[in-house]
Amino acid sequence: MNPKYRRMLRLMQEKEKNKPRRKRDKWFLYVLECNDGSFYTGITNNMDRRLQAHQEGKASKFTRTRRPVKLLYQESCAGRTAALVRECAVKSLPRKKKEKLVWKK
Repeated sequence: MNPKYRRMLRLMQEKEKNKPRRKRDKWFLYVLECNDGSFYTGITNNMDRRLQAHQEGKASKFTRTRRPVKLLYQESCAGRTAALVRECAVKSLPRKKKEKLVWKK
């Protein structure tokens, strides 16, 4: 991972520790499979709304031209920072390891 992003994520984690927790701070990491077979990884706090936005072509430039998309994997994260850290980790994985993660179920 790029050192700049590592530093940014570390600072976000430190800031998150000092922030009071709220019950509604539930975030999700998700992996979609696009029509061309490519994977898209993202985070959201409302999975249904975000998936609908991807299907309508309103969520991401990447998925807009690769519809329809299919939800392959999702995992719950403690908060936004944890979800961002996990997203960076998953995005840095090679394709084979992403496939193992997605189809491990």
